[in-house]
Formats: sequence, C-alpha cells, structure tokens
Amino acid sequence: MVLQESESELEAGDAAPAFELEGVDGETYTLESFADDEALLVVFTCNHCPYAQAKFDLLNELAEEYDDVSVVGINSNDAEEYPEDSFEKMREFVDDGNVQYDAYLRDESQTVAREYGAVCTPDPFLFENSAARGTADSRAAEPREDGGEFRLAYHGRLDDAPNPDDEPSRFEIREAIDAVLAGEDIDLEWQPSRGCSIKWKDE
Repeated sequence: MVLQESESELEAGDAAPAFELEGVDGETYTLESFADDEALLVVFTCNHCPYAQAKFDLLNELAEEYDDVSVVGINSNDAEEYPEDSFEKMREFVDDGNVQYDAYLRDESQTVAREYGAVCTPDPFLFENSAARGTADSRAAEPREDGGEFRLAYHGRLDDAPNPDDEPSRFEIREAIDAVLAGEDIDLEWQPSRGCSIKWKDE
C-alpha cells in the first residue's frame, strides 16, 4: 500500500472535466446525467483500500440524505493487478449493500482520473451546478452565461479522520455541501484527502 495525499491542479471555479463511463447498473453516465442536481460529489475510490472502505458508510449516508446532490464513485484502479477492483467486484459491492452511491462507475482507461488529477482513494471533488446557484433567500436563480456547468466548489478531505480506524469529529464534506445548497461561499481550508495511491496501469 502506497499512501498518497490529493494534489489535483483543479482550482475553485474550474469546470468539471467531462466523462462517459459505465456504471455497475449497466447504464452509461456523463455529467449531463446529473444536470438536475444542485451539486455533484465525484469521489475517486475503490473496493480494496482500507482508507476508501472507511468512508463507504459516510458516502452512502450522503447519497441517501441529500436529494439535490448526487454521490458518484469512480474506480480507476488497474483491475488486472488488483482484481478486487474489477467491474464484477464493483457490482458485488453494490449488490451486497457495501456501496450505495447514486452511481458507481468504472474508469477502465484511467483517463478520467488523470484529467481530474486524482491520486488517491478516496479523492473527493464537490462541484456546484452553476445554473442552480441562487442566494440564501432564493434558489430560483436564472442560469448563468456559462450554461450551467458543474464548477469545482471544494476539493479536500471528507472528514478529519485521517486513518481508517480514527473516529471523525468534523465532516468537512457536509459543511461544503450545506454551503453549496444554501447558495453560500464555502469557508473551508482545503485539507488534502489521504488514502492508497490509485493503481496506475503503467506503474
């Protein structure tokens, strides 16, 4: 296991890189699949990493609690070297109830992980739907000139528990989501996420 900290070059306000990936449910997903959501939480994750496993429950809870936010897991690991991260095993994790995200996608080519600058599991990116951006008084905002793209609102750790066995006392991701849904700026320092390195095919 190689420990990594997130270090993407995406900055606040950057548009989410496009993707077209197959989910374990047999559907193909793009950013447009989530156009009705006010926010999109993209988490590069996997099945076998203990750091990723430690956040399964939190991500499942977020997917259930927030109707206007989609939680999307993307598994980019080399499944030949790490068969626990194969598409079939991903489907098993969903069927068994370990993973209950809104979508669990396979990035077989690893292109999407590279475009996002993801390096570890989990590596979370919270995007705001710019067309849904309103104010604290009203969510009925007019779409902006950028056409309602998903824009990066927060890239950082999910909570303040750095190790799998630690108990979190603060959930930064909840604070970030709540701010986005309230139409407020996110007043958080972006602490890097921590986890196993993504298992690249050329390593």
